[in-house]
Amino acid sequence: MFSFLWEHGFVIIIQFLATLLLLFAIRKQAWRRLGAPFGYLCSLLLIDGFGRQYVLHRYGLASVQYRYFYWLSDVVLALAAFIVVCALFRRACADDVKLWRFVRLILVFVFVLVLGISLASLTREPQPGSGRLETAFFFEFQQNLYFTCLVLNTLLYIMLQQFQIEDGELHLLVCGMGLQFAGPAANFALASLTSLETAHSLYVFLGPLCTLGMLLVWLYAVIRIPKPATARVSRKLVPILARSRNAA
Repeated sequence: MFSFLWEHGFVIIIQFLATLLLLFAIRKQAWRRLGAPFGYLCSLLLIDGFGRQYVLHRYGLASVQYRYFYWLSDVVLALAAFIVVCALFRRACADDVKLWRFVRLILVFVFVLVLGISLASLTREPQPGSGRLETAFFFEFQQNLYFTCLVLNTLLYIMLQQFQIEDGELHLLVCGMGLQFAGPAANFALASLTSLETAHSLYVFLGPLCTLGMLLVWLYAVIRIPKPATARVSRKLVPILARSRNAA
């Protein structure tokens, strides 16, 4: 009973905050500069808030329909999160086209690498007719992609600090995504150390908490910093970067 109230109570709170955040973004026209983050927010609201709940109540927790929808929607959310990280990298490199071109190649290479590693999981399935082959790729892909997003988001935060990029809203967006990625990363670590059932039961509590933290940070970013400064590299680093380009 407590677990039911805890889980569904968080669903209601997350839906309320996500809707509130979208309304603030529309009112302040923040969605124009935050297309990717709020696109991810809409997908999170539609899939996790409505889609999964509808399939769960219609077909049941043990149904094949819910299993396929759950894993497929997880892949969609992982892809949306990766797009958000790429968009944040693009914003951080707004003043350096050459740097963004290099970072873009790295991001494409990383995505192809994650896709290839995930496809290799299909060959490790001992019995393709067992019924687990369909979800094996989904689980492996979203697990690898979430971990990759966590690493990329951490590197982006280090980049913001190292280059002294002056964009308070961007800093908060990156911190919010870090909180969101902490939940799946902890869940996958628990799944490796314990049984999958134990990890899932703990993720019921940990995942919503991380999502709630992300929404609160993003809501603060939209309300507290309505007109963020354009992302730019600190003046102290301009001569250094210029010498590096000339040397290259």
